[in-house]
Amino acid sequence: MSTLTGTQTAAVVMMNLDRALAVEVMKHLTEDEAEGVAAEIIRLRHLDAETTTRALSDFHRMLQGHLPPARGGRDIAAGLLEASFGSERAAGVLTKVSSAMTGSSFDFLISVEPAQIASVVDGELPQTIALVIAHLPVDRAAAVLAELSDPVRTDVAHAIATMGTASQDAVAIVAETLRTRSGAFATRDAPETLGGVQPLVDIINRSEATVEKALLANLEARDSVLAEDIRSRMFTFADLVVLEDRDAQRVLRGIEIRVLALALKGAPPAVAAVIRRNMSERNRDTLDEESQAIGAVRISQVEEARAEIVRTIRALEAVGDIRVQRGDEEEYVS
Repeated sequence: MSTLTGTQTAAVVMMNLDRALAVEVMKHLTEDEAEGVAAEIIRLRHLDAETTTRALSDFHRMLQGHLPPARGGRDIAAGLLEASFGSERAAGVLTKVSSAMTGSSFDFLISVEPAQIASVVDGELPQTIALVIAHLPVDRAAAVLAELSDPVRTDVAHAIATMGTASQDAVAIVAETLRTRSGAFATRDAPETLGGVQPLVDIINRSEATVEKALLANLEARDSVLAEDIRSRMFTFADLVVLEDRDAQRVLRGIEIRVLALALKGAPPAVAAVIRRNMSERNRDTLDEESQAIGAVRISQVEEARAEIVRTIRALEAVGDIRVQRGDEEEYVS
């Protein structure tokens, strides 16, 4: 390789560090930075000694003699990510990396309306539809999933959660078939894709409240263990209690008082306390007035109001404006 990008150089250095030290370095990276480095570690599976030496010298490490080629690949990247972020977050990062590295076979679907994509895949096996949806950006995947009718939607969701990897040939065949049907053109074939529970959770998180509720209910009837695993990874309205006050305040700034009043109908006292504690006195008074004014409301209105708050939380977390403490994350003290 004649030249290396900064991220590629960082990846080469990580590959040549002692594993324990590499893990410590990875812990100091942001998730986006970790994704970039992990992607390059996977790509740089076979690296010559000359390129390795040049990359290390960029970090002011003068090397003597010849170095053996550094080892890259998915297993190396996965091991570093798991040791740095834990297995669940590592799986999410690897899923994003895989999507970024392999999704180009289905790029021709990005500009196609979700309803049209659903029409194109109509009649295909659930596993085939799952393969297509797993390659789409999460928001687009959620929209396509919403266009499917049950029981196909549940079949596809189950297939996404339980799928493993797909060979290059399988991806190429599916992409070519859909490209022919749609009359579009794809740029290149993808080597593989990664399914699993977390990609499905990401898709459900972007879905409308009615789709989310129906899908989880149907999955519960089919596979209660899987449904429970999905629910445990999803942020719900009741999980507001895990937010730091400053994050709760950031969330509440973007929510209308009427939506809060609806969401608080029958809410657990702990959740109501978090919301009220993080509002100004004036807004609390306004909230009380609104709650009295709206009186009795339909359960569906309450559920949609709560879903709007949850969508706001998920959006803010996605861009890094707030941090949601997950149940399997360790707490730190100083």
